[in-house]
Amino acid sequence: MTASLGTHPLRTLTTALDPATLSELGITGATSFLSKNSDVDPLTWLRRGEGLLGFGEIASFSGSGPDRFSDAEQWWKELLASATVEDSVRIPGTGAMAFGSFAFSKTSRYESLLIVPALVVGFAGGTVWLTQLTIDGSSPTRESALELLRGLAPTPSAPEGSTSDAPSEGSVSSGALTEKQWKDTVAAGVEAIVRGGLEKVVLARDVLATLQEPVQRVSILQRLVTLYDECWTYAVRGLVGATPEILIKVDGATAQARVLAGTLDREDEPAGSTGFAATVLGGSAKQRQEHDFAVRSLTRQLAPFATDLSFPAEPFILELPNVWHLASDVTAQLASSNGHLPTSLALVEALHPTAAVCGTPREDAGELILELEQMDRGPYAGPVGWLDGAGNGEWGIALRGAVLEDAHHVRLYAGAGIVQASDPAAELAETWAKFRPMLQALNLAHRP
Repeated sequence: MTASLGTHPLRTLTTALDPATLSELGITGATSFLSKNSDVDPLTWLRRGEGLLGFGEIASFSGSGPDRFSDAEQWWKELLASATVEDSVRIPGTGAMAFGSFAFSKTSRYESLLIVPALVVGFAGGTVWLTQLTIDGSSPTRESALELLRGLAPTPSAPEGSTSDAPSEGSVSSGALTEKQWKDTVAAGVEAIVRGGLEKVVLARDVLATLQEPVQRVSILQRLVTLYDECWTYAVRGLVGATPEILIKVDGATAQARVLAGTLDREDEPAGSTGFAATVLGGSAKQRQEHDFAVRSLTRQLAPFATDLSFPAEPFILELPNVWHLASDVTAQLASSNGHLPTSLALVEALHPTAAVCGTPREDAGELILELEQMDRGPYAGPVGWLDGAGNGEWGIALRGAVLEDAHHVRLYAGAGIVQASDPAAELAETWAKFRPMLQALNLAHRP
């Protein structure tokens, strides 16, 4: 575990931004900071034009292994213990806050992160706010926060039809396994299920995108928020993506999650064919079984923290630009223990990994993943999101994403839920459907 801190306590000031101030600064919404011409490269959590953007880093935690969540929680609590927080807005995401990304596996070499930004701009329910955070002994003021914001003022986007929108020059190659090797891996997963003791295993693969021109992270984010507005677009250092799945959202005493399992590619189907998806997905025993495993896994892990837990008897069809999913929204009223509600990060530790990204039973599935995948998932399928000083937070599962390895190389990840009825060729095709958002964000062809 490593942590960077200043020699002074954390101080934060949150202030609301009125329409006149936003107009003066040229801020028309959250996406104003994702201009093609911008040098700004924010920490990001956005959906439907709302969310959080963080700029700069004043403190950070990094850790790995089985204690990465509890170590991060302890670091955050110690940081908050001496903090001075001025917050006139007082909604989730204001005051002290940090962005985070955690490795999928306790065996991963990837460092799990919490990052405290120097400045946060938030958008929620028509309210726009600005938070300055310091740890150098200075006291943030509205004037100092606005001065920092002026330095990030959005610049006009590139004109329509500019060369930046032309397809990127680059290639996509196999990662740890070739397509044939991965299909063999799926077959091995099915064989393990047939032998008994395992109901489902989620197997992932990676591909490497090589770009001739340097990768521009802000352009990736801009394309993702434009194409996948229904998803949560995230960015924490080199990790970027747009996930459709929320591991846990905590707002006071209420927790919510969105479970996805069961996928149908939309590439060859007309837009708006939700009835077709409902017939194919809802009528598939294989897809329904996969979804049921995922819902049961999450509710079983969440139940000890809840006084009331509810989810629909039937999943709904979630329509995304690249795929349809079977989806279920779970809501829980959190139980207090010794006068304290569980924090979002405590729930992340309890829930991760769900059957949607690991399998059932998850311990057995996790062991098989390590045996078969022959790669380190890193942050793929791990929790990504944010938390605040009141215990609130939103944590997605880092899906439909990639890791920017250097200026010219981006590693993409995708997986599929394997059950006894799985067909290796169909599962391979599903991974390509799930690679599509990041390939689009990189402006590359959908597949080699």
